[in-house]
Amino acid sequence: MEDSRPLIHVDRLTVCYDDHEVLHEVTLTIRERDFLGVIGPNGGGKTTLIKAILGLVKPRSGTITYFDDNRQPTDDLNIGYLPQYSSFDARFPITVREVVSAGLLAGKSPFRHLSRADHESIAEILRMLELGDLADRSIATLSGGQRQRVLMARALIGQPRLLILDEPSTYIDADSAEQLYRLLRQINEHCAIILVSHDMEAVFHVARSVVRVNRTLHFRPAAEVF
Repeated sequence: MEDSRPLIHVDRLTVCYDDHEVLHEVTLTIRERDFLGVIGPNGGGKTTLIKAILGLVKPRSGTITYFDDNRQPTDDLNIGYLPQYSSFDARFPITVREVVSAGLLAGKSPFRHLSRADHESIAEILRMLELGDLADRSIATLSGGQRQRVLMARALIGQPRLLILDEPSTYIDADSAEQLYRLLRQINEHCAIILVSHDMEAVFHVARSVVRVNRTLHFRPAAEVF
């Protein structure tokens, strides 16, 4: 994987909340089609690292550099994000198709209409994630595993170069989790993945390499994972 193109380089990143140092001089490179597992104790900084990569928290020191297809620094890296499992209000009538469509409209004009190509892309991603028959169902009526696939579809619809998942197997059963991990292997053929999880067995089963975050970062290359 050394010859693959870099997507993100985190260089000596330190993040603090008030005077509490959560991450200390973390250095990490994410490359095209990497599948990186992130493990560590609660409060160790896993989610903070993800938030920093997403630009949601400002570091005390260090840099995060994003790269385009030509290995040049860029301000615009397309990242898909699947946050930790969230519940849905059964009284809120939003369908599977509408949730996925929101992934195309994020950050754009609220008056933008979906094009024919957009509708075709939505139909394709629903087929890929075996959600076609559920497209017009309210998301609140779905099982935990089905909801996770819907949120995955929303994250993927914009064709990200990197997909970040924060504890995606929380509150879903073992069969749904296994289906999710099989799906991630397929997705990894097209984009890089960062998987944050407390489930170390699952991470070591699906990831190509693993880092342990507990204020600092310890890297474990692919050859040591399998």
